[in-house]
Amino acid sequence: MITPIAGNNANMEPIPFMSPLSDRVNKAMKDGYTTNMKVTKQGLLVESKNRTYTPEEVKIIDFNRFEGQSDPADNAIMYLIQTVDGVKGTIIDAYGAYADETINKFMTEVQEISKRVKH
Repeated sequence: MITPIAGNNANMEPIPFMSPLSDRVNKAMKDGYTTNMKVTKQGLLVESKNRTYTPEEVKIIDFNRFEGQSDPADNAIMYLIQTVDGVKGTIIDAYGAYADETINKFMTEVQEISKRVKH
């Protein structure tokens, strides 16, 4: 769904409508991103496989930022992750000043990052 930008200029480009975090989590699960993942100081932990992955063994398939209405503490980012052996899951973190340093450090070390753009 495309929502027009507010303003008086009729020639302005439309912006994509952002769905809530809960909708994006549900869509990710339907798309197979169902594995519980968490970032530790050792790397990306997938408890169900009893395995920790390095940033080189992980792809960020997509990511979305979510902004709270008025409280910066409500800002979040959701990453869709796939490991080298095909495990798919999500990581959700605060965004900005409240971000988890361990997650942020790990994500900046991941070499393969994609951003899906819907037209």
